[in-house]
Amino acid sequence: MVRAFALPFVVAAIIAAGFADVQAIAPLAGSAHAPKSVSQKRSAVPLVDKHFDYDNLPHKVDTEVGERGPQSGYNDCGPSTAGPGSLCQTAVVDSLADFCLWGAPVANSTVGDTEGEAVAWCTQNTHGARVIPAGAITGVQFIRTPDYVQVTGVINQTLINYNSDDTGGELDAWGADFRGNPEGGIVFTNAFASLQGRSGKHVQSPMWHSFMGSNKFCIKLCDPDRPNAAKYCEHIYDRLGCPYNAPASYADGVFETCEGTSQDFPGVYYDSNGKPQQYQQPPESAGEITTMPYEPRIPATSRCVQFASTAIYPQPTALAPTASTTPAPTAAPEHQERLHVANRSKSGATSTAISASGAVGLVLLTGTLALISML
Repeated sequence: MVRAFALPFVVAAIIAAGFADVQAIAPLAGSAHAPKSVSQKRSAVPLVDKHFDYDNLPHKVDTEVGERGPQSGYNDCGPSTAGPGSLCQTAVVDSLADFCLWGAPVANSTVGDTEGEAVAWCTQNTHGARVIPAGAITGVQFIRTPDYVQVTGVINQTLINYNSDDTGGELDAWGADFRGNPEGGIVFTNAFASLQGRSGKHVQSPMWHSFMGSNKFCIKLCDPDRPNAAKYCEHIYDRLGCPYNAPASYADGVFETCEGTSQDFPGVYYDSNGKPQQYQQPPESAGEITTMPYEPRIPATSRCVQFASTAIYPQPTALAPTASTTPAPTAAPEHQERLHVANRSKSGATSTAISASGAVGLVLLTGTLALISML
């Protein structure tokens, strides 16, 4: 069966160089992806048109049995579904401390071969999903803009069941049959700018996209209350990867949360006269993409606050408050950044806000989140 999935990421060297030279994008080795199928029968109700209440989710949001078969996982995730065997396909992206990525359900997988069955892997153990193993994430930037929230970073992808040499692909709410990749995969957040003043309320983002591969990741949730959600979460540039769909720093060793300006729409760039141009991705039959007519502009950020990874993610050893867990903020002292850590059960959701005016430590004790403020 031919599946719908994305082809290679732009090489890590371009990312490290700040995208200074995109005229020589070398073909990436290790990709065994087949072309997207356009013959699959499309869903009667596309996934992007399905809307759900976070506190009242059905067992499965996809009730169809198409060419790809039924939805492999479930959406009513809670304490009873949590653990290393979870098949939860509901992801949450709330903050630097609390977000989920799509990973493979079994080890030694590729994005292309398991995109329909991908499951949620989360930084915290409160969503009924799998937990991203300690030490897997080595750099993260969480950005909130007027139009979307986005998490980008660096990860040891073998720890969420992808082969080390997998150059990856795209996961999104569409797919060739409009059932999504993963099928029935839905995402929620309490961090949209439009939700300010309603802390803790989780809303669905029907339009989102995510890329994983070459140990880089990005996931973007577009605010449905804003006019250009579909354009910011475009799904037609599956061969270009994170740098062109979610331009950001991708700095290893940096863990920060920022406010940001919205990026250029994916695929839109400006010529030497300042005139907007629309990039047309070539068909896969044309071979690897080796040159690009533009380099993506990384949006401006502000009010960035940095943290030590030991303050926000599970660690390999016992967590105790030490000097090393005291992060140094880079923002002005008067700025106060709030990290929302959702604690969800099947019956409802609560959230705890961590105020970072100075430095914040966050430790895990006996399976719960304990918050320690360090002035």
